[in-house]
Amino acid sequence: QVQLVESGGGLVQPGGSLRLSCAASGFTFNSYWMNWVRQAPGKGLEWVSSSGGGSTYYADSVKGRFTISRDNAKNTLYLQMNSLKPEDTAVYYCAKMGSYSNMDYWGKGTLVTVSS
Repeated sequence: QVQLVESGGGLVQPGGSLRLSCAASGFTFNSYWMNWVRQAPGKGLEWVSSSGGGSTYYADSVKGRFTISRDNAKNTLYLQMNSLKPEDTAVYYCAKMGSYSNMDYWGKGTLVTVSS
């Protein structure tokens, strides 16, 4: 079955960096678009970034600071986050894109807290 397991979250000071990882299994990883989505405390889901077909896309709020990448040999998705701001504090989820452009499988998330 499809499994997505995020890791790499934690507490970081403003201006710092973190790299999130998402280990995927149960499907042909290199055949699907993959996404990062976040949810800040008390707020709704916010799409962060997508990777697929050799292309990447970013939300305006993270463009220039975050970099999505993937290692198809390791079935792993990454999110390098630099110049972190307090407003980046959120649970970050890895999500697989389904055949109908919906996000059909989600991980349990990893918490990123940006605070001094």
